Amino acid sequence: MMKRNKSKTYTKDENSNSPFDARKKFCPFSQKNSPIIDYKDIKLLTRYLSEKGKIVPSRITGVSSKKQKLLSIAIKRARFLSLISYTNKYNPQ
Repeated sequence: MMKRNKSKTYTKDENSNSPFDARKKFCPFSQKNSPIIDYKDIKLLTRYLSEKGKIVPSRITGVSSKKQKLLSIAIKRARFLSLISYTNKYNPQ
């Protein structure tokens, strides 16, 4: 039977190099003086699109679920009105 070495006990503070740290994410739209989600604000909406044109999930961006729904509706509305491309692909040939 093996004996365990009880002198090495790790806490979350010692393992702070992990990429899965419990950092508090805050919603960028719930702060004071935050931008308003509008389908006409193309510069803001393109920040929440991936390179292939997909909407970036809220677990990555930190947007709250209520604001993520408004953001996705605004992006879809801007796509429908041809303000934003569906694919963000551009091949100059």
